[in-house]
Amino acid sequence: MQHDKTKEEIIASFDPNAAATAGLGLFGLPFTAGQSDIIIIPVPWEVTVSFGNGTAEGPEAISEASTQIDLHHHDYPELWKHGIFMDECPDDLVLLGRKVKEYAGDIINAIEEGAVIADNNVLSGKLEQVNEACAKMNLWVKERARYWQKQGKMVGLVGGDHSIPLGYIQLQGEQHRDFGILHIDAHLDLRIAYEGFTWSHASIFYNALETVPQISSIVQIGIRDYCEQEKNYTRQHKGKISVFYERENRKRIYCGDNWDSICQEMIDRLPGKVHISVDIDGLDPKLCPNTGTPVPGGLEFEELMFLLNALKASGKEIIGFDLCEVAPGNDGWDGNVGARVLYQLCGTMAR
Repeated sequence: MQHDKTKEEIIASFDPNAAATAGLGLFGLPFTAGQSDIIIIPVPWEVTVSFGNGTAEGPEAISEASTQIDLHHHDYPELWKHGIFMDECPDDLVLLGRKVKEYAGDIINAIEEGAVIADNNVLSGKLEQVNEACAKMNLWVKERARYWQKQGKMVGLVGGDHSIPLGYIQLQGEQHRDFGILHIDAHLDLRIAYEGFTWSHASIFYNALETVPQISSIVQIGIRDYCEQEKNYTRQHKGKISVFYERENRKRIYCGDNWDSICQEMIDRLPGKVHISVDIDGLDPKLCPNTGTPVPGGLEFEELMFLLNALKASGKEIIGFDLCEVAPGNDGWDGNVGARVLYQLCGTMAR
């Protein structure tokens, strides 16, 4: 049995050129959690989504698609030897998420019909339960990431909606006096308790900036959909928040600038330690047509790969990452793209 072999023995006997064997782990790799340097925590949570659904199935879709990826990565050909293992999310948390998602749906529907939630005791009670459940999820993510880090693992998250990394980011605030966030997204995610949900997916970076003072810089890329309140918040925190709006990036490129120089500007605004947060809708929606809130425009796949490689080449330490909002659809395309982004993120983080 593989579990009776050492990691070195498995590497020596494993054929990375062969088709993935049924029953093996993420990317068709044969390593146990203990033998893997990189642990991926799946968080199938999409409680506060307000448009499309399906991101809770993202971790499973990515895992299934990952076995079709050739392990010889173009930039990191021996990445597979690190070992990449997908953890499990406890059933009770998954069931809790499904339960309160129904409550959140009731609240969203009522708001769309003009109701005032505070005037309705039933809906107010449901809102309280949603917020409590999301806080519980945040705490589980925080403690699960801490558990793996104590075992010397590098940790990444896979969602689920974009609310899931808050607990991990808060943990990093406890561990580092100063760090930054590279945020790829179509949206700023700086809304304050969007639709009444304290821990909304649309509020992730407002919550992060308000609760984690150790974040010295957040660089937001691919942004092309936001509200006035969010724009004002970025102006009020100009020294900490750098937004590279997609339309402005395109103007620069159309007028003769190049992606390399723009990427260097982005990276220069980050400190020595960086968390990478990727909402898949930061990419052009042809690459993620089933994501919850697609927006026309966005990064091409190779533009994201170039940016991540440039960040790696800068020498900055990648202290963690999350990949969110992958919804599988019927053809497996989104999972395919998501799995490839995940493999690149692992290569970017791997030491």
